[in-house]
Amino acid sequence: MFAFAGPAYLISVGYMDPGNWATDLEGGARFGYRLLWVLVMSNLMAILLQTLSARLGIVTRMDLAQACRETYPAIVCRILWLLCEIAIAACDLAEVVGTAIGLHLLFQIPVIVGVLITAADTLLILWFTKLGIRLIESFILSLITITAGCFFVEIWLARPAASEIVTGLLPRLDNSSLYAAIAILGATVMPHNLYLHAALVQTRRIGESSAEKRAACRYNLIDSMIALNGALLVNAAILILASSVFHKRGIIVTEIAQAQLLLAPLLGSAAAGVCFAVALLCAGQSSTITGTMAGQVVMEGFLSFRMQPWLRRLITRLMAITPAALAVYVSGEEGLYKLLIFSQIVLSMQLPFAVIPLINFTSDRGRMGEFVNPAWAKALSWIVAAVIVILNGWLVYGTALEWVAAAGRFGVPVAILLGAFGSGLLILMFWITFEPIMPRWLKGFRRARVGLLAEDYEEVQVHRYSRILVPLDHSRMDRDTIGHALAMAKIHGARIYLLHVEEGVTSQVYGNQAATSEVAAGERYLDRIADTARSQGVEVEAVVRHAAQPPRAIIEFAREIQPDLVVMGAHGHRGLKDLIFGTTINAVRHALDVPLLIVRKES
Repeated sequence: MFAFAGPAYLISVGYMDPGNWATDLEGGARFGYRLLWVLVMSNLMAILLQTLSARLGIVTRMDLAQACRETYPAIVCRILWLLCEIAIAACDLAEVVGTAIGLHLLFQIPVIVGVLITAADTLLILWFTKLGIRLIESFILSLITITAGCFFVEIWLARPAASEIVTGLLPRLDNSSLYAAIAILGATVMPHNLYLHAALVQTRRIGESSAEKRAACRYNLIDSMIALNGALLVNAAILILASSVFHKRGIIVTEIAQAQLLLAPLLGSAAAGVCFAVALLCAGQSSTITGTMAGQVVMEGFLSFRMQPWLRRLITRLMAITPAALAVYVSGEEGLYKLLIFSQIVLSMQLPFAVIPLINFTSDRGRMGEFVNPAWAKALSWIVAAVIVILNGWLVYGTALEWVAAAGRFGVPVAILLGAFGSGLLILMFWITFEPIMPRWLKGFRRARVGLLAEDYEEVQVHRYSRILVPLDHSRMDRDTIGHALAMAKIHGARIYLLHVEEGVTSQVYGNQAATSEVAAGERYLDRIADTARSQGVEVEAVVRHAAQPPRAIIEFAREIQPDLVVMGAHGHRGLKDLIFGTTINAVRHALDVPLLIVRKES
């Protein structure tokens, strides 16, 4: 069980991030214990959906994004990817806000400065990803433990009444509490976690037999139940704390920082405020790590496109920092709190577009085999999806009416725009819902494949080289480079073109007219190498070019002779030496559509 434990703990981080804090504080302070049942229902939904996600990854060895790319037309995949990226940016926004407020509460750093500081955690993420998945899981678990410990201290200080907590488990909902309820739902069941979980379970050596996959499914179910029920306790603690401390005193929390400032005097202990701030900072940082991983999984799965991790992280973080900084600048921390609540609404609205494909894929016997969802699981899953769609439809309709009314004389254009956008989303939802039963002609769009198939290699073309270009630079690497080029030339009967680029000052200024002793020595050097190669039965042509930039000269000569292969020596220097001496290989390989053999110095 310990071997399989870990993925669900990374997933559970998303269920207790600062976005959850905002929605739980809002729900508890405004409505007391009345929305506690929403937390419990959301957690049960999360366990079911995360279990389906884990089963998809274990059985098919694909994550949800890859399964979508294999199944849906390209245009549908791109729209789903865009919606998921919006959800990830909304989640990252919550992490930015939580970390910035945590820094402010602990170290009195201005919130706007804290928002900007969060851009630096890109470096922290990159450093952690190099240490392996097990260390990341251990670090995340330690942050979760700190967060949970802090809130249990808060609850112990608040001493809520157990009888009142029980009444909060009775389902009740009206128009006034709908917004807060859906925000809690969106903050709890997070769409990008459904994509991430199916990828994380593949970090374990599961095995190929049915028995091994069945054991993996069982242990991942246990892992999910323990981790997500732990997240439920943390979320419930926040809501119960807000209910027992703020709701009973008629205090409406409009800022997370306000909650921390009020806790200490109301609970009679300075430790309460410190625990709150430490837990918030830990929650923000732990969520950052999983958000980064989810972003990479989604981009690679939907688009089969890989981006440098630091660039991917920076773009996502900038998408979150920009609205957060604007909110602080325009309306202060209260505006930031409202933005935090709105980000969870965005997450909830994206849920159907992750949940429905997941249910369809895990209910497909052709894909899942004996691990297909049983009838009761299908029924329960579609009930969950229906609840999510109905609640979101209710919210979207009410919000749209408010926006149209607030637009005044621009009400008609706003209504048309919202109607068009809503219609597009409805069409997309219709497609992904009924795709399994659509006629073949309607599904006959070209789909992208995930990975390469064995039959791709049944017929492999054998290449033969006739012209081999060998740039030389009068260094010790030339001997090894020539040796490899001669070996290839003898095998293929190819002709070798030796090229040296003179880059001295006179060559840069006078070009081919330069006739210094260094140029003459270089020509003799090439001639000796050419004679040695010819003595071994290889055709050789030696060429000297004069240029300020050797890579450009190599590229121009290659375009003249159209070689089949380029053989170059690599010196192995990097960093500062690259800056001083320049780099040639990268410039050449990016400019030419020719195979490049890079020869490293032999040890």
